[in-house]
Amino acid sequence: MKLTTSSPSMWRTRLPLIGVAIVAIAGAFILRDYLSFEALRDNRATLLAFRDSHYLLTATAFVFAYIAIVAFSLPGATAATLTGGFLFGLFPGALFNVFGATIGAILIFLAVRAGLGRSMAAKIDASDGRVKRLTVAIRENEFPVLFSLRLMPVLPFFVMNVIPALIGVRMSTFAASTFLGIMPGGVIYTWVGAGLGEVFARDEVPDLGIIFEPHILGPLLGLAALSLLPVLLRKFRKKETAL
Repeated sequence: MKLTTSSPSMWRTRLPLIGVAIVAIAGAFILRDYLSFEALRDNRATLLAFRDSHYLLTATAFVFAYIAIVAFSLPGATAATLTGGFLFGLFPGALFNVFGATIGAILIFLAVRAGLGRSMAAKIDASDGRVKRLTVAIRENEFPVLFSLRLMPVLPFFVMNVIPALIGVRMSTFAASTFLGIMPGGVIYTWVGAGLGEVFARDEVPDLGIIFEPHILGPLLGLAALSLLPVLLRKFRKKETAL
C-alpha cells in the first residue's frame, strides 16, 4: 500500500496561515485586556502626552499596530478605531484607520490564499452545484458584491477577508472594495472616537451601536443597493436576450 505524504512546498505555502492562527489564538488570551476601551480610558493621559511629544512616531506606530490587529485577527479592532479618532481626530484619524485596516485585510487575504485559497478555488471549479454557481456569480461581479458586503455590517470583518481568498477573487479588486467599502463605517467610528474626550469627562461609555441607527444605516444600505444595481441590470438584460 502506497502512503501519500504532503509535499514540503505545500507546507511552506501554509506557514503564513499557520503563523496567523498561532498569533491570533495567543493574542486572544494575552492582549484582550490591553486592546479595549477600558485600557484606552485608563491610559488616555499618557497616550495624549506621548502623541504631543512624538506625533510622527505615534502615528506610525498606531498604523502598524492597527495593521497587526487586523492581519492577525486580534481582539480590539473597534477599540483601535476609537483610539485613532481620539488621538488624531476625524482627520487624519479616519485615514489612518481605513489604511491600517485595508493593509491588514490584504495580508490575511494573501495568507489564506497562499495556504488554502488556490487549492480551494480549484476544488470549487472542479465541482458542480450551488456553491460553484454562487462562486461564479461573485467572480463575475467581484467589485460590486464585495463593496456592498463591506458597506453592510452583516458578516464579521475577518470572514470578509477569508471568503474572497478562498474563492479566487483578484487581490486588486479585494483591496479596492475593502478600502472604499469600509470607509463610511470607519469615518463613523473615528468620529465617535474623536468625541471620547467628552465621554470620558462624563464617565460614560461610547455608543458603538450608532452605525445601526436608522439615519446612518439607511444611507449605507441605500449605497450598498445602488452598488448592486449594475449586477441586477446585467442579469435583466441577459434574460431579455435569452427571450
